[in-house]
Amino acid sequence: MSKAGITLATADPPAPAARPPRRRGVELALIVLAVLLSVYGYCAVGLARTGSVPPGAAGYGAGLGVLALLAHLAVRLRAPYADPLLLPIGVLLNGLGLVLIYRLDLETPGDRAAPAQLVWSTLGVALFILVVLLLRDHRVLQRYAYVCVAAALVLLTLPILFPAVNGARIWIRVAGFSIQPGEFAKVLLAVFFAAYLAANRTALAYTGRRLGWLQLPTGRVLGPIVAVWLVSVGVLVLERDLGTSLLFFGLFVVLLYVATGRTGWIAVGLLLASLGAVAVGRLEPHVHGRIETWLHPFASIEAGEGPNQLAQSLFAFAEGGMLGTGLGLGHSVLIGFAVKSDFILATAGEELGLAGLSAVFLLYGLLVERGYRAGLAIRDPFGQLLAVGLASIVALQVFVIAGGVSGLIPLTGMAMPFLAQGGSSVVTNWAIVALLVRVSGSARRQYDGRVAP
Repeated sequence: MSKAGITLATADPPAPAARPPRRRGVELALIVLAVLLSVYGYCAVGLARTGSVPPGAAGYGAGLGVLALLAHLAVRLRAPYADPLLLPIGVLLNGLGLVLIYRLDLETPGDRAAPAQLVWSTLGVALFILVVLLLRDHRVLQRYAYVCVAAALVLLTLPILFPAVNGARIWIRVAGFSIQPGEFAKVLLAVFFAAYLAANRTALAYTGRRLGWLQLPTGRVLGPIVAVWLVSVGVLVLERDLGTSLLFFGLFVVLLYVATGRTGWIAVGLLLASLGAVAVGRLEPHVHGRIETWLHPFASIEAGEGPNQLAQSLFAFAEGGMLGTGLGLGHSVLIGFAVKSDFILATAGEELGLAGLSAVFLLYGLLVERGYRAGLAIRDPFGQLLAVGLASIVALQVFVIAGGVSGLIPLTGMAMPFLAQGGSSVVTNWAIVALLVRVSGSARRQYDGRVAP
């Protein structure tokens, strides 16, 4: 504009900040596909076993669909920018787990686990919805770091007061009701590790004494978190729960590496894990027996005692071949009492084949990758470490369990996330997905100009 012969330049208004796409429609479409695939698997089992569609197929599909829809609505309402793949992956894995457990129930009519697993799945989705609706900001959890670690240690200690089950004290059984407290403790410890390392990451990375190529932080900084880890692992060793001990150790090392950026911690972690495995394997009879079974899986056959669980699992994988025998047409029930929990992956390998098993592993890999992606995108250190820690829990569990049932490493007795029978496990995994949804929503939401990071 001009005034009194003087031309005044006016600045252009600032361009509105680009809004990231919400992609809730993509999420809904993938959820529908996940439910349809689960219902298809349920019907395929019935057709293979009885020649007809199971009478409960419609109810199963409707129930799973309603749960998934409610979870989707919670995400759409409170976390509209969240990653659109996390919830559909959880729904598909949970649905596939219900199908496999139902298929094994048909072989064991006196031990039906699918109805109970469906109830626990409902509780897990309800917890997912509560976390998404009530936890408006994941950074709130950082304030309760020491409350989380205290609760985790209490949960880990409680099973010592109860009788051992299958050689391990990891269950609390009261009046026919049982839970596995260690499943909940792993999430609480992930919150504590993330909060403590986020608050002390500078001191951990740049202070202390250098020992060759490794920088050792001061004892005052590293001492508290090492003490918590040692107490946790010590309790688990007393309970003979070596799988969860390995999980906690791996979580501790991964988060320490992410917080400091020092690759030497990975080498130190592998060295300590190897030394601990050798020591426990020689001194603990229960663990020593599992190592002997791993080293000689067919020894019981050669001794005329018949195949053990690991041998039967290997036979199931071999029988599956490339494309599998088909849902409902395998014989993995011969594995024995742990076929619905520790060895359910053998059922998937036998009846879905290498192709189907690879697809299942890709789902787990994608879930872990989206968790790491959220950790890389979020700005606050606590959110970064929390997302990486939660995704690492899933990654470590899948590796330990898959390695155990396939003969890569000794058996540990853990539950495959979402697939295996286990109420505590499925509820905890839904909590992990909910927290990853929250962090991923904040990671994408922080780039929206209308909202403060």
